[in-house]
Amino acid sequence: MEGNNPTYRKYSFPKRERLSSKKLIDALFTKGASFYFYPFSIRFLPADERANCHQFMVSVSKRNFKKAVDRNRIKRLLRESYRLQKHLLEENLPANKFFMIAYIYTGKEIHSFEFIESKLADSFKRFKKQVEKVS
Repeated sequence: MEGNNPTYRKYSFPKRERLSSKKLIDALFTKGASFYFYPFSIRFLPADERANCHQFMVSVSKRNFKKAVDRNRIKRLLRESYRLQKHLLEENLPANKFFMIAYIYTGKEIHSFEFIESKLADSFKRFKKQVEKVS
């Protein structure tokens, strides 16, 4: 199907795109740059040369959302909106330059999927400006 349609996009979020290594997460939070874009605090760090895709993670504070059900709902909304919008991130950044990205949800309430999706897309534009500023 990919070969037949040049506009085909793969809307998936495979394991290799998830940031789960404790070593990489520690490096991201100690050496990475950050910026705030309501309702997210975004941390990023360029990945090493061997990386072949962006790696993404989501965090929701237990302080703001006591119930695990609420935290999991927000994480699901964020991951789903990332899965659908990640092509915008790839279009905005230079080719063969990949990042480790952490989205920390800092809002006090659970927003709708449409709100989160639009804010995530806008944050990708801001992310591009931040990358240009750091580089």
